[in-house]
Amino acid sequence: MSTGTRIRDLPLNERPRERLEREGADKLSNSDLIAILLRTGLQGRSAMTIAAELVAKFGSLDRMARSALAEIQSIKGIGRDKAVTLQAAFKLAERMARELQAEAPLLDTPDRVADLFRDENRAYEVEHFQVLLLNTRRRLLRVDKLSQGTLDTLLVHPREVFRCAIAGNASAVILVHNHPSGDPTPSEADIRVTRDLIRAGQLLKIDVLDHVILGRRTVGRDKDWVSLRELGYFYT
Repeated sequence: MSTGTRIRDLPLNERPRERLEREGADKLSNSDLIAILLRTGLQGRSAMTIAAELVAKFGSLDRMARSALAEIQSIKGIGRDKAVTLQAAFKLAERMARELQAEAPLLDTPDRVADLFRDENRAYEVEHFQVLLLNTRRRLLRVDKLSQGTLDTLLVHPREVFRCAIAGNASAVILVHNHPSGDPTPSEADIRVTRDLIRAGQLLKIDVLDHVILGRRTVGRDKDWVSLRELGYFYT
C-alpha cells in the first residue's frame, strides 16, 4: 500500500475494521489495531501508514503506552486528539490487566484449591474431573471440566488435559476431582492417571503442579481433601 492510499480506498477485505469484524481482533497486527483507533490520516498519509510509523518508532506497545503526549505527537499525522485517544486506550488496557490480576485466584497451595472448589464438588453424585489452567504466577486462568464418571470411576486421557492447557496458553495445571463416597484417599487408578499426566506434562513443558481430591470431613478426618503431591506421588 502506498503512503497516500486511504483506508476507505482499500478493498473491503484489507480494511482493518472490516477484518476485525470478519476475522476477530487476534488476527490483526498492532499497527492495524492502532489504525482503527486513529480512524483517519491526513493528506498523503493514511492511518495505516501513521500507525506503522508509531510501531516502528517506539518498538513496543509498553514503551508507546509510557510515552508522553508530545512524543506521540511527534509522528506526522498525530495531533492532540489522536494522541489522547491512544493514551486513553492504553490506560484502559492497563486497568483491565490490573483487574484481572486482582480477581484471578492465587492457587499456590492445595488448601486454596479445596477452598475454591469445595462447595461445587460437594453436590456431585458421581466423579467429576476438572483441569485448572494457571499462568506463570499460579493464578487461575480458567477451569475446564473434562469428564464425569460413574459413582467411583473416572477415565481421563492426557490428550484431553493438555489440549485444554495448550489452547488456554497455560504454563501449568492443577488436577481436581471429587470422591462421592466422601473418602478422598486416592485409588490406584487416581495414582496411575496422575503419573501419566505428569510424564505427559514434562514432555510438553507444562507443569502438573498437583492433583487434589475432594471428599468430606468426618470425626476422624480433619481435612476433606488430599494432595497427591503432599502424599509424595509427584516424587516417585
